[in-house]
Amino acid sequence: MTRLLAPSNFRVPEVLETKKFRLRMLTIHDVVKDYDAVMTSIDHLQGIFGPRSKWPSKDLTREQDLIDLGWHQKESQRRTSFAYTVMSLNEKTCLGCVYVYPSVKKGFDAEVYMWVRKSAFDKGLDKELYEAVRNWIEKEWPFKKVAYPGREISWDDWKKFINIVKENLRD
Repeated sequence: MTRLLAPSNFRVPEVLETKKFRLRMLTIHDVVKDYDAVMTSIDHLQGIFGPRSKWPSKDLTREQDLIDLGWHQKESQRRTSFAYTVMSLNEKTCLGCVYVYPSVKKGFDAEVYMWVRKSAFDKGLDKELYEAVRNWIEKEWPFKKVAYPGREISWDDWKKFINIVKENLRD
């Protein structure tokens, strides 16, 4: 049985809008804009999922990005994780993405990762996105404790948590 990240009776928020961006569910229809955001920011984005993360690579194809987006869309439909695109208010530009995953660490309900394209980062959007998402998760989602690896928890500390979980699974 697949574990739901959010209870079936919980109405998953579909949109978060601020004066600078719109956060909405990510779909395969976002592939052109998402691919542009990723490929114009490769060096900036590497390590966003941890220091050893190889995403994104320079050889990422649009087809591979489409497959990733399709996977994220399906997981959102199944309620096992949720992926959002961060769009400019006019929907012309993908500014980044936000991912809400079940936590691998006991004691946390969810893990949240996010990124913004390099040009948006240079304009200070990363901090604004993080603050807006943190507030949104706290107010609109049913989680008691959320991890923001690489932000509120250093990657070294998060790695220690992961290793402890792996060791406990082996016992």
